[in-house]
Amino acid sequence: MGLLYKEDWDEAKQHYRAWWAHEAFGRAAVAVTAPREGAAAGPEPVRPPTPEQRWTDLDYISALSEHHNARTFFGGEAFPTWGYGYPGNKRMAAFLGCPVTLDFRTGWLEPILTGEEIDTRGLRLDADERHFQFALRWCRRCARDAAGKAIPGVGAFGGSGDTLAALRGTRRLLYDVIDRPGQVRSADRHLMDLWVRAYDRFHEITRAAAEGSTCWFGLWSPGKFYAGQNDFSYNISPRMFREIFLPTIEAQSRFLDHMVYHVDGVNAFAHVDALCELERLGAVQILPGAGKPSPLHYLDVLKKVQAAGKNLHITLPPEEVEPALAELSARGLFLATHCDTEAQARALLGGAERWSRDRR
Repeated sequence: MGLLYKEDWDEAKQHYRAWWAHEAFGRAAVAVTAPREGAAAGPEPVRPPTPEQRWTDLDYISALSEHHNARTFFGGEAFPTWGYGYPGNKRMAAFLGCPVTLDFRTGWLEPILTGEEIDTRGLRLDADERHFQFALRWCRRCARDAAGKAIPGVGAFGGSGDTLAALRGTRRLLYDVIDRPGQVRSADRHLMDLWVRAYDRFHEITRAAAEGSTCWFGLWSPGKFYAGQNDFSYNISPRMFREIFLPTIEAQSRFLDHMVYHVDGVNAFAHVDALCELERLGAVQILPGAGKPSPLHYLDVLKKVQAAGKNLHITLPPEEVEPALAELSARGLFLATHCDTEAQARALLGGAERWSRDRR
């Protein structure tokens, strides 16, 4: 059945199933959003007066989600979600004890593993920890309020490398990968075991409210899905990434039914070869990063992902959709974009059908 804010949701789900299976369905997957024609005008809900309230007032978060979804056209494989914003108060490092400082746009975590050695033996997922309790309440509220309207997600709560970087501090962890790589590898795997426990708690809530799953990343899966990432890897060599962090990423891919890996920043492109070797990793996102050229500037990397048989996700402006489809195979390709009007978005979807080619 459809969703209130996504009438063709059943068709989109069929496309997602085909995409994850690396099957052709007539065009590349395209998620295009635009202002919805005929949507009621009106200002956003009034933001609470403090950063703490802005990120914890569930009435405000729900009202903001409703406001955004009601005024957005979700074309192709785009779909509405619920509960916007991930400033750090719902991350694994916060669940494990890192103090959190919030402002109106984001948040910061203070390291707690500041000794000479890396000792994670005392870290556990405490059901009574206040940030974890809030994340569960947030997830339940999203699932309740999204019912029949949108897809509630499990949020954004970390992954390989980045949770340890928050607990340890990025600078200290840069020394650790040189001085004590075995400890880093063991700690990262332990943190992933805790991540799996947290994921299961969140997924248990969302799967009761909607078929399949999503997270902070705009993809849907009929099973357990999450976007893996290790932004810390921007700073290390391919050998270090492969030896220290890749085993944990592989374990995460085997736990999930579907996984996309978020390659964020041009320095992280050096790890694409290793990622493409992971049998259970279904898709790779190539994101050059702020201030960098379009993904199409890095066609060698994009084509490497496709040549490895992995699905490829890129975000680009609407005028680059046709050039992208002229260079890349539509099979397994996912293009995310945004148009100024709903009419432009619908025309772009029609164009994608004409421009798509299966170049296996």
